[in-house]
Amino acid sequence: MVWKVYMHYSSMLFLMLNAVICLILFMSSMMSGLTSVLEWELMSMNSLSVVFVLVFDWISLLFLSFVLLISSSVMYYSGSYMMGDKSYNRFMYLVLAFVFSMAMMVLSPNLISILLGWDGLGLVSYALVIFYQNEKSANAGMLTILSNRVGDIAILMSIGLVANLGSWNFFIWGGYLSDGNWILLKAFMVLAAMTKSAQIPFSAWLPAAMAAPTPVSALVHSSTLVTAGVYLMIRFSSALEGSVVQSMLLIISCLTMFMAGLGANFEYDLKKIIALSTLSQLGVMLSILALGFPDLAFFHLLSHALFKALLFMCAGAVIHSVGGYQDIRYMGCLVKFMPLSVSYMTVANLALCGFPFLAGFYSKDMVLEVAFMSWINMVALTLYILATGLTVSYTSRLVFYSLSGSYNLSALSNVHDEDKVMSNSMTVLGFSAIMMGAILAWLLFPEPYLICMSIFMKTLVIMITVVGAFFGYMLNLMSMNYMLKSLSSYKYVVMFGSMWFMPFLSTKKISEVSMIKGATMEKLMDKGWYEYMGSQGLYYTLSHMFMILNSLQLNSIKVFMKMFAVGVLVLMFIFV
Repeated sequence: MVWKVYMHYSSMLFLMLNAVICLILFMSSMMSGLTSVLEWELMSMNSLSVVFVLVFDWISLLFLSFVLLISSSVMYYSGSYMMGDKSYNRFMYLVLAFVFSMAMMVLSPNLISILLGWDGLGLVSYALVIFYQNEKSANAGMLTILSNRVGDIAILMSIGLVANLGSWNFFIWGGYLSDGNWILLKAFMVLAAMTKSAQIPFSAWLPAAMAAPTPVSALVHSSTLVTAGVYLMIRFSSALEGSVVQSMLLIISCLTMFMAGLGANFEYDLKKIIALSTLSQLGVMLSILALGFPDLAFFHLLSHALFKALLFMCAGAVIHSVGGYQDIRYMGCLVKFMPLSVSYMTVANLALCGFPFLAGFYSKDMVLEVAFMSWINMVALTLYILATGLTVSYTSRLVFYSLSGSYNLSALSNVHDEDKVMSNSMTVLGFSAIMMGAILAWLLFPEPYLICMSIFMKTLVIMITVVGAFFGYMLNLMSMNYMLKSLSSYKYVVMFGSMWFMPFLSTKKISEVSMIKGATMEKLMDKGWYEYMGSQGLYYTLSHMFMILNSLQLNSIKVFMKMFAVGVLVLMFIFV
């Protein structure tokens, strides 16, 4: 019982200590410019060596320190959020296994050792999504793990293709692939990143994974699982330069961030709105990476991890206080009852919108300006502009319904801000969301980017933000969203609000087709030719052979006479 009470303390201290160690090692690596590599050879086949590699450079150490910092806050937060659950210890062990798998993936430059952390993330995420053990969780977990298995297969195919290069370490052959060749390998790596980061057409599993407990959502959507695909592309970015796969990734990621921003404006589930905002920001990261700026993608990945974890933890505190409701229409005016949580939630929302001098401003503003300055087509530019406005729009809508609107809850008793464990864990990330953007900008970019654009393009981001905030708040204030649900436009609202029917296509249609085809294949193959030529045919043949052998071993005179007669007939046929 004592272990149950203090486990979140011990886990938090252990992860925080490791985060500090990784941060010190990062500063040492950044100042010296050195990279440490640990390598264990497991087996050797001709000229190929299967090795387990850990690389400690400034990218892996900085990202791992962020993962451990956020994980320590989430573990401490879970001590209060999950305290009444009967499977508290199992939850804690699963989260620790989740963090360990992510650390394995971050520190591995080798495709084989990456696969260990990659598969570990998929397996543990499935166990966490089905944690509450109901039908909704089971369906969401199945959709999650089956979507991620596509990426696992792509990694396995990449391992087979890379065997021709003599090494699975992409630090060695990454620069060699920076031309128009090896398109299939690049396509497989991009496919793996798209499944983990839930890009179109694999986007349906990300909102479905909200069936997991809220601390898991805070961890998954900030620094683990969904960021694994972006991190893999950052490591693999040198091989993508100048290939057609890079252009495809740009269009897909731009469509994803537009689709997610549009869907969040029609969603009423608090956790799903934040999940769709994560999906939109993942599209921003992969799109700027596809434009050839992996350092900016890494910068936005780190700053986004801080305020997104804070946003989910604030949402968890709100859901915890209002009695488990997740529909934002049942909330409202929470600023009067939960001032501290609402303050942190507002900071996280403003950072998401790119409010000046918060963490999101330094990364997102630079990403947008570099994208506007790059050689991109009109489609990608339009999607960037629309997605930026939609981000501010759904954030303003969320603020109106949950924080500043009219009070819609039926009871007042549980709405308070007195949980010290949750408040303390949110405080760490709150200060990080305010200050770490500037600190990271000073660390990662000692020489500033040269931004050259017209005054219209320079002020375009501010104009988009203001217009998006106005539409998001005023349209919901005037209840225009109900007018949109008229009979004439209902089908369009359903399409935009359901992620372009992607959950429907990913579950119902695929399952129907697979079941029909599976029944046909079972009838023709499993119970047909496979049965006749396989196990049953073999059983029939062997049983008859054993019956013949058994008759021979019984020394029956009839058998010998038959065999003698057959032999005589054969001899006559041969010699006559």
